[in-house]
Amino acid sequence: MTPEGASRDPHQHQQLSAAQRRAVSELLRVSPVADELARRFEAAGFSLALVGGSVRDALLGRLGNDLDFTTDARPEDVLRIVRPWADAVWEVGIAFGTVGCMKADGGQDFLIEVTTYRSEAYDRTSRKPEVAYGDSIGEDLVRRDFTVNAMAVALPAKEFVDPHHGLEDLAARVLRTPGTPEQSFDDDPLRMMRAARFAAQLGFTVAPEVQKAMKDMAARIEIVSAERVRDELNKLLLGAHPREGLKLLVDTGLAEHVLPELPKLRLERDEHHRHKDVYEHSLTVLEQAIALETEGPDLTLRLAALLHDIGKPRTRRFEDDGRVSFHHHEVVGAKMTKARMSKLKYPNDLMKDVTKLVELHLRFHGYGTGEWTDSAVRRYVRDAGPLLDRLHKLTRSDCTTRNKRKANALQRAYDGLEERIAALQEQEELDAIRPDLDGNEIMKILGIGPGPAVGRAYKQLLELRLENGPMEHEAAVAALREWWAAQDQS
Repeated sequence: MTPEGASRDPHQHQQLSAAQRRAVSELLRVSPVADELARRFEAAGFSLALVGGSVRDALLGRLGNDLDFTTDARPEDVLRIVRPWADAVWEVGIAFGTVGCMKADGGQDFLIEVTTYRSEAYDRTSRKPEVAYGDSIGEDLVRRDFTVNAMAVALPAKEFVDPHHGLEDLAARVLRTPGTPEQSFDDDPLRMMRAARFAAQLGFTVAPEVQKAMKDMAARIEIVSAERVRDELNKLLLGAHPREGLKLLVDTGLAEHVLPELPKLRLERDEHHRHKDVYEHSLTVLEQAIALETEGPDLTLRLAALLHDIGKPRTRRFEDDGRVSFHHHEVVGAKMTKARMSKLKYPNDLMKDVTKLVELHLRFHGYGTGEWTDSAVRRYVRDAGPLLDRLHKLTRSDCTTRNKRKANALQRAYDGLEERIAALQEQEELDAIRPDLDGNEIMKILGIGPGPAVGRAYKQLLELRLENGPMEHEAAVAALREWWAAQDQS
């Protein structure tokens, strides 16, 4: 595979050669299934090429089993070709010219998408792209988002097609557009978000002219559906370098339209009222939370880390003694988190979990440096519920002070809390704290039927359980009767 217009820079030439060797190795791995599919298209009178992200990832040595192809065959022809061959076929994207299928080969399951050559653009009033089919691979590649995604390998001959010097940009780790960035972003404004996502995923820099277009056209993102924006934001956050992607969103003004709470964290300082840069603090907390992940990227934790302080701008107060306070910013921030995630159409369960973490992120500090009572530990665990492990990570990450003595003291204090939780859990099964009497027992003891009184009694017994720990059955019955006797029975 020889690139068109190879770089004359010796160092970059070495990078290109290494990339090509990786690509050959990766393509040899997928050749059996890719070549077999290509021969079927060839026999039917059509061409087929591996394209876009698949070629980019092959050059980076990270090609997975998700393969993207492009063809001059129309979708109905693609269906006719792949149905007898694939193990499963789906038509979810057929309105956009894409046919999906799965093929098992050599002990691997390959997820394949075949898309007809196309061009697409938004009009000024629609949230959906208009799709028009093309007749050449050149037409198809020029309408793609970035040059590193505008490369193809024609099959089965394995001819490398790179009319926009994507290989050179890949070696330089820079994002450029095949045509002008203005035209590219006008065709699909989501590509501006995608630039930030690739910066986060791959650690690429974005070319100055592309950044300028993103600034000039940031408001154009408003035409894109909330679901598509959310999906790009998720991919950005789950990348290896989310700070870089988020900074690009803020610096270009895109964040003002998709996550306006983030740039608002850049609170101005003045010589009389100095305080921590909340924006930089939030990015650092995100990175520190990522460092604590043990089972791969955790979207819930990352969203909570990014958003945990978004209530600060609304709650900032300058005190008489010159300090700056943010009283109840966790409560305000939780409400703001729920509102923003709702606008971005996040699933309710995820929204609920992230909001809860934002609301609880200060709970540890609320107890000060004194000894935690067993009651306080029980309430902490009860309120966190299944989010306890994430709350541990978020709370630890929320320490960004440069004062090593203070940081070490906070970490020791939290170590102590975790030890207390572990000890109490062993004694009391804290994860499932319930009153010592259930609803049926309450009704039987008090001689009452279902109704609000049972709920009040249950809540009272739960408070006693949290405050005092487990009670013997007789003691619980006595406490219930004592409480009931003090109630107004009229």
